[in-house]
Amino acid sequence: MAAMTGRPLRMLVALAVITAGLITLMAVGSTWTPKLGLDLRGGTTVTLTARNTSGGGSVDPNSLQQARTIIEQRVNALGVGESEVTVSGDRQIIVSVPNVQQDQLVQQVGQTANLRFRAVYAAEQVQPPATQPSSGATGAPTPTPAPSGEPNVPASSESANPAPSPAPSGGSGQVPAGNNRPMLPHVQLPTAPPTPTAPRPTVVGQGTPPDKALDWQPTQADTTDFASFTCGDPQVDVSDQPLFSCDRTGTEKYLLGPTLIEGNELTSANAGIPQNGIEWVVNLQFNGEGSTQFENATRALAAKSDPMNRFSIVLDGASISAPSVSTAIPGGAAQISGGFTQQTATDLSNVLKYGALPLAFDISEVSNVSATLGGDQLHAGIVAGIIGLVLVVLFCFLYYRGLGIVVVASLAIAAVITYACMVLLGSSVGFALNLPGIAGAIVAIGVTADSFVIYFERIRDEVRDGRSLRTSVETGWRRARHTILIADGVSMLSAVVLFILAIGSVRGFAFTLGLTTLIDVFIVFFFTKPLMSLLARTRFFGGGHKLSGLDPAHLGVKALPGTRTRRPAAAGSRL
Repeated sequence: MAAMTGRPLRMLVALAVITAGLITLMAVGSTWTPKLGLDLRGGTTVTLTARNTSGGGSVDPNSLQQARTIIEQRVNALGVGESEVTVSGDRQIIVSVPNVQQDQLVQQVGQTANLRFRAVYAAEQVQPPATQPSSGATGAPTPTPAPSGEPNVPASSESANPAPSPAPSGGSGQVPAGNNRPMLPHVQLPTAPPTPTAPRPTVVGQGTPPDKALDWQPTQADTTDFASFTCGDPQVDVSDQPLFSCDRTGTEKYLLGPTLIEGNELTSANAGIPQNGIEWVVNLQFNGEGSTQFENATRALAAKSDPMNRFSIVLDGASISAPSVSTAIPGGAAQISGGFTQQTATDLSNVLKYGALPLAFDISEVSNVSATLGGDQLHAGIVAGIIGLVLVVLFCFLYYRGLGIVVVASLAIAAVITYACMVLLGSSVGFALNLPGIAGAIVAIGVTADSFVIYFERIRDEVRDGRSLRTSVETGWRRARHTILIADGVSMLSAVVLFILAIGSVRGFAFTLGLTTLIDVFIVFFFTKPLMSLLARTRFFGGGHKLSGLDPAHLGVKALPGTRTRRPAAAGSRL
């Protein structure tokens, strides 16, 4: 009997500890409110218009869908929740994201992330542009001076480094820093008077394949065009053609040979600070074929003199790094360095990690979404939820009388745990609460109340079968929990299917419905049932008081089995 008495108490104590733990985690993180979705807090909407990277023509619908998936992965990598990435028409993608700065979002979704490795044939110091240049033909912003607070690292101080690992025998495996090279003037090609030249090729198939790229030599037209090229001039990055490009600061321009290694040879990209290092870098890892190509390319470049011992890492036509090479780099691991902050290194690794977009995009519109309309709808939703909750509470007390305390207390505990989970999920995985999510939380009121109704009806059945009230509470639970688990299982399955198949804000409803369903199971097992066991042992509830909700009339019997009743006095006897 002592064990039976202690078990409900232990369950309630465990619930109290778990609830206190969730509140403590909120206090540790100093986070007391959930993240709000785009419709409640507002955010940024970017409209992208697609075009083929090789020129005009219609946009392939499959390529558009693939681009939407890649952009969605990039946005989710920012750690935001409830983002919406949808296709509109035959060539537009609309990106709506809460809680992200406008400039950061534009950079993430606008980059084609077409990564290529090219050999540097010539380099020339130039004056940085006075103003930000216009976008190039690839749809991505061309290099601009580094933002304030971010060091400007000229290419001459960069070096190509393998990922931190023990150096292989016979070589250091580490390319010396660029400042170990003699600081000589960069090679400038002989220039000829500018003359009109034929348009440069814009499609693949007319140039040099990767296996011949190291032997490429510029033509007279290449040298003439390079001499007249200035940073900011639009360029089309065609893999088997030379490319004119500038560094990120706009202080050095390069004549680059055809592509040595394509970015699709990468298997991973991540940001970090190398061991014993102080600056953020982006670590790259090639696949087997890419590793061989990278080793062969660095071996060939190491035998050349400056600047032709350098290779350029080109992203969307802009040289983000142009390190020198002094030895072959085996293993297929390399780093991109040069004045990165944590955010810029992470952003770059994210766009590289998920691959290049199959299409180029022009940013057609960028707008901020106001939360005014969502706030009005939120107010209406809260009012509707409160009205529904009041009606549920009134019904419970009118029908179940004293047992209405169990329903109200179950709803209150479920609300506290649900709120804490939403706050913690927002700070940890970026979950953002939106209007459909609030609708899912309101539905949970009925789910939690329904679980108690199932349990109570099972208790009535057991009492009608002649069992005592305390026994009926235990045997009724053993039968009711199967029904409760099946009902919650169906609700959970619906939430999972809806979450997988739905897009946009509807997934918020599915996620919240699934979360509250799990919480309902937890509350029924750790609170509702233990509390009923304890109440059944009290005189007020266990004795069947008419206000308790467990009186014979409510249970559908003439008298509670196992309780003593007075016998009527015999005729003529005195009381």
